[in-house]
Amino acid sequence: MERRKTRRVRRAAGAAVALALLFAGAATVASARGDGDGAGAGDARVPGASSADAGFARDMAVHHQQAIEMSFIVRDRTDDEDVRRLAYDIANTQANQRGMLLGWLDLWELPKVAPGGEQPMAWMADTGGHEHGGTDAGGAEHGGHGSGGSEAGSGADGVLMAGMASRSELARLDRLDGERAEVFFLQLMTDHHKGGVAMAEACASLCSVPAEQRLARGMVEGQQSELGLMRDMLVEREAEPRP
Repeated sequence: MERRKTRRVRRAAGAAVALALLFAGAATVASARGDGDGAGAGDARVPGASSADAGFARDMAVHHQQAIEMSFIVRDRTDDEDVRRLAYDIANTQANQRGMLLGWLDLWELPKVAPGGEQPMAWMADTGGHEHGGTDAGGAEHGGHGSGGSEAGSGADGVLMAGMASRSELARLDRLDGERAEVFFLQLMTDHHKGGVAMAEACASLCSVPAEQRLARGMVEGQQSELGLMRDMLVEREAEPRP
């Protein structure tokens, strides 16, 4: 009964977050082109290939692609209406955002592959002197997977960035069914969102293109909301996020 009561709340909250992010994303495309705030492909302020703007666009595109992949996997491993709806919302929202990030790189005439073998998330090293994630031991503990492109290099078991799942974790998710698949998906996506929030917060501080900063702030808001939903869904299944 308690699970039914919370479903209606989650449905309304999830739909509101998804719609808000989609509308915000559409509004940022024109300004990133230079139609509103002078940060377009022909403007002198177009970011460089090693800038935080370009690094965030490249890395978050890869990060988002894995979230989309995990969402499609769990959609086929469970019949639970709430989990399938959450997976759809995540896949739909992040696919739209990923398209904008890659589109900006095209508009800026910048490569989708990091220049000079630059490591994933290296652009975050300037956030107050603290690096976030990367391919260090902490990132490896949470895993990573290169699905959707080779823009961010590679690491142990496919580890690319903090929060991402490893290849073996994705394979395990694909083998599970029912509630076991739901719990593991929610745990993996919780880790994933935490890594994504850290990246988006760094862009909000370091990126120079206002449209990209706005998108990053929208990502923080949306993913933090989904983190709350996933925490509640884990509690309903007598589970909790991974340490």
